[in-house]
Amino acid sequence: MSTLNHQTIRKAIRERIESGEWLPGAIIPGEVDLAAEYGCSRTTVNRAMQNLADDGLIERKRRAGTRVKEIPTRQTTFKIPIVRHEIEASGARYRPHILERKTIKAPNHIAARLHLKKGAKLFHLVTAHLGDGRVHAVEDRWVNLAAAPDIVNAPLNEISANEWLIRKVPYSSGDVIFSASAAAAREAEAFETKIGSALFTIDRTTWLDNVYITTMTLRYRPGYNLHSRL
Repeated sequence: MSTLNHQTIRKAIRERIESGEWLPGAIIPGEVDLAAEYGCSRTTVNRAMQNLADDGLIERKRRAGTRVKEIPTRQTTFKIPIVRHEIEASGARYRPHILERKTIKAPNHIAARLHLKKGAKLFHLVTAHLGDGRVHAVEDRWVNLAAAPDIVNAPLNEISANEWLIRKVPYSSGDVIFSASAAAAREAEAFETKIGSALFTIDRTTWLDNVYITTMTLRYRPGYNLHSRL
């Protein structure tokens, strides 16, 4: 079996596309055929192809195969921020404060987000991120214990789950949704605002290959602005 890694395969396929061997709209050979051609595992080819899809060069569809995109697009990469860094950048002292921490049966919509069966038990954590004692954000997180079993005993009153997971559990992909949500009673009290006030909200789910790790909702105090660079 070849020692070629997914990065080498990715580069080789990209060069074939850019050279015009496979024109826009053309169907690329399947993973089994490419694995045989390069003498590597199908898993290696799959990872290379996913990277090319993330780059916006190809489009993958079940049963329809993989095609070169008609108009290649560059995907925007969103780096998961560490809340502590945001707070410390403002000159405030950071501290996570746990409001809720337990292993319970997940609501059906949460289990669905993590592609788990109904009734799956997950680690549920609600954390207030404090800056100089003032609540900067409230995080409601669910963790798949099959993907991150050690989080149960992690010192989450010293390091937030946000930072612990980024350090300890690798992820390959994620979905991020930005929206405004109305402050419920708990958020209104934490942020010292009115119930119904608009809060900048991030819903994020991350996974590694086919294993879903965590899903969370992060709500920021009124007036928060997100800064990112493309």
